[in-house]
Amino acid sequence: MEEQPDAQITAVHVIDPSTAVYGEGGIYAYDALIESRREAAKTLLEDAEALAADHGVDLETETVVGQAAREIVEYTDENDVDRIIIGSRGRSGASRVLLGSVAENVARRAPVPVTIVR
Repeated sequence: MEEQPDAQITAVHVIDPSTAVYGEGGIYAYDALIESRREAAKTLLEDAEALAADHGVDLETETVVGQAAREIVEYTDENDVDRIIIGSRGRSGASRVLLGSVAENVARRAPVPVTIVR
């Protein structure tokens, strides 16, 4: 693997509000759900930062709310990103057709090279 000593690595976590389930309380329940997902993402990203630091890597983190592929591409456009590395769950068949593939949508729409990791 080629070393990039001046590279900045940013982990972007997207909270997709379309996956929220409305319950009693309507928009207030929605806001509470998004906030709880933000807290969970904060913990996840803090763990990632600590792991990266253990390996001598400075990791920046961001949490955004929106449709995942769109938000990743927008973040790329707005933050001078040179490459996207994105994970894939490896769905196939009907689940991929019905749910779509965030990684595939990002790869199609991104203005920079995309590496998809299973």
